[in-house]
Amino acid sequence: MTAYWEFPVLFITGLAAGFVDSIAGGGGLITIPVLLSFGLEPATALGTNKLQATFGSGSAAAHYAWAKAVSLTECAQGFVYTLMGAGIGAVVVQRVDPTFLRRAIPVLLIGVAVYFLCKPKLGAEDRHPRMGRGWFDLLFGLGLGFYDGFFGPGTGTFWAMSCVLVLGFNLTRATAHTKVMNFASNLSSLAFFLAGGKVLFAMGLIMGVGQLLGARMGSRMVITRGTTLIRPVFLVVVIALTVKLLYDSYRA
Repeated sequence: MTAYWEFPVLFITGLAAGFVDSIAGGGGLITIPVLLSFGLEPATALGTNKLQATFGSGSAAAHYAWAKAVSLTECAQGFVYTLMGAGIGAVVVQRVDPTFLRRAIPVLLIGVAVYFLCKPKLGAEDRHPRMGRGWFDLLFGLGLGFYDGFFGPGTGTFWAMSCVLVLGFNLTRATAHTKVMNFASNLSSLAFFLAGGKVLFAMGLIMGVGQLLGARMGSRMVITRGTTLIRPVFLVVVIALTVKLLYDSYRA
């Protein structure tokens, strides 16, 4: 039973996470530690986190679509593949231990940060795509959807970089596309947590309201300020996520 004093804490947590996540991803860095601090077992914390994160990614995706930063029609195929990939990942993770990724993913994230720092103009404007949209949706939708359902940390980072490097999107457009795909994988993963009874609705919904508002504020700032806002927040999130994963890996 959630105490009444906990609701403001959960709301503010969701608000902060929704704001950061709508700009550069990484909202789970804020929400999951808070949920665990309330004494939730890991599976229930992850399931409740997926519920509140669905509000944030959905809110951000809707705002980006309204602002014409992303076309939902163009995202439809990738959305379906991402749903499928995340569902498969959620099934596989129940049979395979994903801890081997704890040491591999930080290396990839460090590579992303270094590459991003060495390319100050990366994502400043649209470039010619290196792959057709159909193949991109299939490969990255299934692949990154699977990863999100199986492990998760850094999914938004990998989506954004894939959109910039492979599809040639600018950072604002890549961020908008990422939120649509995050919404797909969040929905798919949430369905499995719901089926397993691993979601606390009171906590998740209170955080979800905060996520709605935070994501709306963050996506609005991205639309108005673009790359100048995304680049520093993106780098901070990538570095924080890398440190967190390295800490968890070597502490274990």
